[in-house]
Amino acid sequence: MSQHHQPSSLAALGRTWIEAWNARDLERVLRLYDEGAVMTSDRIPVMGFDVSGTVRGKDALRAYWGKALGLLPELHFSLIDMFVSPDSVVVFYANERGKKICEYLRVNAAGLIVQGSANHLVQ
Repeated sequence: MSQHHQPSSLAALGRTWIEAWNARDLERVLRLYDEGAVMTSDRIPVMGFDVSGTVRGKDALRAYWGKALGLLPELHFSLIDMFVSPDSVVVFYANERGKKICEYLRVNAAGLIVQGSANHLVQ
């Protein structure tokens, strides 16, 4: 069973997540994740990674996000809102191109992200 976290702790994680991305500091982003974290996004296969749309573990995350950062020199996230549950936070933000995205981040008892899912608007 997962640990229940205080809403303020989860909101702080969401803000730290945004700040780390905006600093373009991949290692700082990765410190927020558990070693076995799983990430799902429709961008994963487009970027040449797993056709399932899911990558597993920090090494795979590092490879995927490292490539993305190299392709997106203007990357910037503007926080719109955050939503919390006892074991997750959804970070609602706009990227540098004005696209709105919800990032679901589920955390373990230690407060590290174990599951992420990037959710994009249907166009």
